[in-house]
Amino acid sequence: MLQINQIHHVAIICSDYQKSKHFYTKILGFKIQREAYRAERQSYKLDLLVNGLYQIELFSFPNPPAHASRPEACGLRHLAFEVNDIKQTRDYLMNQNVDSEEIRTDEFTDKSFFFINDPDNLPIEFYEK
Repeated sequence: MLQINQIHHVAIICSDYQKSKHFYTKILGFKIQREAYRAERQSYKLDLLVNGLYQIELFSFPNPPAHASRPEACGLRHLAFEVNDIKQTRDYLMNQNVDSEEIRTDEFTDKSFFFINDPDNLPIEFYEK
């Protein structure tokens, strides 16, 4: 029987490495574990820690094709982060000039959540603990 323990990491390909690096490290506050430039691929690879755990790989490649993310395109739908205070999180992001949807309530869990987009318009959800 297959035994899967947990999700190891999520890989994100960005179109503007410096802009996305700033967004994920300075605005969302993820810590850099390792950053490497791979000359043979003309690509950066940035390993990011989420609350001390290695969870995100941010890649850059020359001229990546656009990824359909809305409306309801086939494929991975979004990335979601658990937060303790949904209103405080949204207020912080709005103060960082990050556009945000209004806070909504999940009809199944009665928890609050909202969405933003990263610099490449990938949807990111923040979900109340």
